[in-house]
Amino acid sequence: MTAPPPRRAAAPGLRHERRYRSAGHRVAGVDEVGRGAWAGPVTVGAVILPDDRGIVGLRDSKALAPATRERLAERIHTHAIAVGIGEASNREIDAVGLAAALRLAGLRAVAALTPPADVLLIDGDRDFLAGVGTHNEAIVRGDAVSASIAAASIVAKVHRDARMRRLAEAYPAYDLASNKGYGAPRHAAALEDHGPCALHRHTWSPVTSRRQLRLTVPHDE
Repeated sequence: MTAPPPRRAAAPGLRHERRYRSAGHRVAGVDEVGRGAWAGPVTVGAVILPDDRGIVGLRDSKALAPATRERLAERIHTHAIAVGIGEASNREIDAVGLAAALRLAGLRAVAALTPPADVLLIDGDRDFLAGVGTHNEAIVRGDAVSASIAAASIVAKVHRDARMRRLAEAYPAYDLASNKGYGAPRHAAALEDHGPCALHRHTWSPVTSRRQLRLTVPHDE
């Protein structure tokens, strides 16, 4: 007897958002990408979705094919009430640490929302935007249950991937257009051969532990 196909996970909805909207609040989903990369920025997306218009296909960005993510990002930018994207560069990560840089990127994303949000639904188990004047709720696996968080993950991922492809043109040895700064084998091999470049997070052990630390700088970002 043929086994039934696996059930597809339910699409994230607006249940969390509506709980706050019913009290008159404007709600944004917030998610980050690039936390574990060896090179490039950490990027945060913030999205306020309308309550009366669904965007079909929203999922955690990591579960989507690149072409699907890009199509969805276009729809989000077109139909969302507001979209904000913030970054903290690899230099800022080296200067202040990842936690502070993530907060900085999040502050920039939320500040870019017009109109502003007064409630933030944040993916994960930690509120990295505490004390910014909004009511925040951290939701574990929020990109699986909140459409706003899923939308934020998509726009952040598409934005960062496009930025890494552009930056890769100046640093072709590291295959950044393919690995987006994460620790892929060709990226690791290039670090062994060439040392880190100006896009790397120089305080991170996968970078500092490479034998050659010669800086390769064709030009600044």
